Amino acid sequence: MKNFPDILGKCQTLLGKALSKFRMLNLKSFYKKPKFWRNLIILLLFVLLTGLGTGIYWISTLDVSKLESPLAKPTYIYDQAGNKISQLSSSRIEPVTLEQVPQHTQEAIIATEDKRFYIHQGVDIRSILRALVQDLKTQNFSEGGSTISQQLAKNLFLTSDKTLSRKLKEAGYAIKIEATLSKDEILESYLNHIYFGEGNWGLQEAAHYYFGKNTEELNLEESALLAGILKGPTIYSPLKNKELALQRRNLVLSMMADQGYITAKEAAQATAAPIVLRTKPLDNLSGKYAPYVDYVIEEAINRYGFTEDQILTLGLQIYTQMDAKVQQAAETVYKDDQFFPQGKDDLKVQSGIAILDQHTGAIRGLVGYRGESAFRQFNRASQLKRQPGSIIKPLMVYGPALEKGYRPDALLYDGPLNLDGYTPKDWDGQTRGWVTMEEAIQQSWNIPAVWLFDQIGIEAGKAFAQKAGIPLTEKDAHLSLALGGFAEGVSPLDIAQAYTAFANQGLMHTAHAIIKITTADGHVLAQMQPESVQVTDSHHAYTMTLLLQNVVQQGTAPKAALGSRPVAGKTGSVELPPTQEFAGISKGQKDVWFVGYTPELTAAIWMGYDQTDREHYLTTSGGSGPAVVFHEVLSLALKDTPIKPFEVPAGYVKDWNIWPEGWDDDEYGRDDDENKKNKKNTKDKNQNNKNKNKDKKQGNQSPEYDYNEFWDNFFQGLWR
Repeated sequence: MKNFPDILGKCQTLLGKALSKFRMLNLKSFYKKPKFWRNLIILLLFVLLTGLGTGIYWISTLDVSKLESPLAKPTYIYDQAGNKISQLSSSRIEPVTLEQVPQHTQEAIIATEDKRFYIHQGVDIRSILRALVQDLKTQNFSEGGSTISQQLAKNLFLTSDKTLSRKLKEAGYAIKIEATLSKDEILESYLNHIYFGEGNWGLQEAAHYYFGKNTEELNLEESALLAGILKGPTIYSPLKNKELALQRRNLVLSMMADQGYITAKEAAQATAAPIVLRTKPLDNLSGKYAPYVDYVIEEAINRYGFTEDQILTLGLQIYTQMDAKVQQAAETVYKDDQFFPQGKDDLKVQSGIAILDQHTGAIRGLVGYRGESAFRQFNRASQLKRQPGSIIKPLMVYGPALEKGYRPDALLYDGPLNLDGYTPKDWDGQTRGWVTMEEAIQQSWNIPAVWLFDQIGIEAGKAFAQKAGIPLTEKDAHLSLALGGFAEGVSPLDIAQAYTAFANQGLMHTAHAIIKITTADGHVLAQMQPESVQVTDSHHAYTMTLLLQNVVQQGTAPKAALGSRPVAGKTGSVELPPTQEFAGISKGQKDVWFVGYTPELTAAIWMGYDQTDREHYLTTSGGSGPAVVFHEVLSLALKDTPIKPFEVPAGYVKDWNIWPEGWDDDEYGRDDDENKKNKKNTKDKNQNNKNKNKDKKQGNQSPEYDYNEFWDNFFQGLWR
């Protein structure tokens, strides 16, 4: 019976045919018979009762449960300072309860749209007849006579076409709505679903848009203006025609006075008031800080078990660690193409950045893509899985080596190397015989890293990296791990979190965006539980910081430098795979990385194509593209932040000579004479050691001989 109006139309057709045949009868003799009137009355009663029963049954089958379901409430996101920064909702409506709507606002709309609202049962026959008479007089059929319940039915369940079938359905739905909900519930739903023009659905959105205030704050003349818009949202919009809007508002006020809702004096005072609209820019939170908000949703789902539907409909309050200044800095740079390699064939070189406060693990800023944003699109800052290249060396090789007693001035082998068939090469195709650990990190040499990885043991390197949160699989059990040869890979967020251990004296806090999630009334549903792990000793972490400072000052990442602000960091590049597809390409990269930190923040950046092929690969390095992005983002994020040095662990003693120039100057920037003398003596000693190693190399000794004899003799008793 869901198509009752159509069935009624067919019945009308059949009745018409029956009447045509009836006219052909000899009515003069027929209607004088008593049986005629009795049968006619019975027939009419039968038709009436059948139609009434059919209509009642059809109305009972109509589904209006949508009205009884709670309206989706927007979820709000807050930054670290408690400022509201973004709004999430699955609905175009921001609902209000009837208690939030001022009485004069309710009365203005009832007086205008349905003055017999509290009397009729969904369809107002008197209003329909009055509208019909008016239509016949004017011949334009503009009067509808629709009640609030009918308008609600049309907005929620029907199309806007003006057919008899649609009007019958509208009446049926209105009657069902009246039988299901109370008058107050109907009015509340109507106020939340009605269109107020300029793209605004619902009273709350209209109050925000036109007056810059909440529904509760609407005064009498503002309420009358909004009520007046409903008759013709395009015609009576105060933004399109203020004069017509004023006339319509004043008409609403007079109608309210006529119906006894306000006094004549109140109507006169409100009529004399000018239209005052919002002057400040509309603070539209929807879509704001989208890259960070996307990750907040991701974390709420993956870490705390919420569903996307809950986040978009329950009116949650999500408090985060976002620093607006840091996030704005990242978004500004990511919108500027000059800081990124030029793409090919309209494909952008993609990128992701994660920025953490190493002292707490708080994610202060995050951007997971370049270009136009879409809700919950692929997040390259957190969801990416790419091989990390050389940025893994401090975590997989040099960090654990320091723990095993190796010092930064230890000599590492940098010559032809074949370890069970694995033959790593340095990026410049050359070898230097023996280099210090400091030089190997500074210039990102590969052979010394693999050689040292073999010395300390694969398991020791893996254990250190995994303690720092680097994800590894069962397949990751080979020497190429030293150069980032992972089976799956890492994200910028993984790397940034791991490096916070070096930036925070060996202590790594779990990276997180969410502080807590509450209901609208403050009931806590989820809260961040601080998690941390001591990845390495504070002295080793500070030693690594000094080594990585040297990378920025004298090594592969000078473009990441921030002037006099201390910066430590590491570059990484992943070469194109040695497959037939890339044959003949001498210099090409699949992925490039930079991870760096200051005393305040740690950031990791990845760049590359989503799909690397012969036409789409990089010709830049980690020391150019990603390092430049680091420089630009951190320069903006730390603007006006006082410069301070990295904190030195208590009891730390320097006994090797790779310190950045002036690292131990006194507070006035001067070295004392004794320090200068010590530096010179240590430098001379290191140069003598290098010369001895050079002599060994010229003796054409094998790597095994160099290690077994030279290493044992030279470094006997050197390790502590």
